[in-house]
Amino acid sequence: MLFRKKKRYQSIEELVIGCQKSEASAQSMLYEMYKKRMMSICQRYARTSMEGDEIFQDAFVKVFKNIGELRNISAVDGWIKMIVVRTAIDYYKRTTKQQLLLAPVESIEVSLESEDYKRILSDIDMQKLLEIIRGLPNGYRTVINLHHIDGYTHEEIGEMLSISPGTSKSQTVRGRNLLLRKLEEQGIIEHDRLGRKS
Repeated sequence: MLFRKKKRYQSIEELVIGCQKSEASAQSMLYEMYKKRMMSICQRYARTSMEGDEIFQDAFVKVFKNIGELRNISAVDGWIKMIVVRTAIDYYKRTTKQQLLLAPVESIEVSLESEDYKRILSDIDMQKLLEIIRGLPNGYRTVINLHHIDGYTHEEIGEMLSISPGTSKSQTVRGRNLLLRKLEEQGIIEHDRLGRKS
């Protein structure tokens, strides 16, 4: 990947090495390069825009503090994303005092195959989906983001949230059902689609 703005950094490798040397110009360029994509992740995990901004700033402090430990420079994308996601999780562990995943959800019958669910999510306006996800209780919002959007396994989620993979699975199903119910309440999806099996 070439950079036109700063001839000094001709590749992502040179840019990361510049950050590892604490060069302000490299840090500024890396920050700007990842800002839009990583901010969108922060906003998905946050309840408000202000919280999303705070998570993003905290995450990039960690990025610059720990970038010297990054050995496989070609993996910088995944490394930064992991820091952002873990920072979001740490934020809610701190602010909710470990009470993740405890909000009650009324029982609702939903028979959706995973492909149906993915298709429904892909058909919805992203901004509207973000608003509804933000309205979910912290724990459900976290597992929906981790599993259905960011693609982490239940084993990985269990490790990140200090819960069992089985708890991750059950909370993901409950969170998914709550999300679908909210989509239905707002008229974004129809009731007959919720009950249809593929």
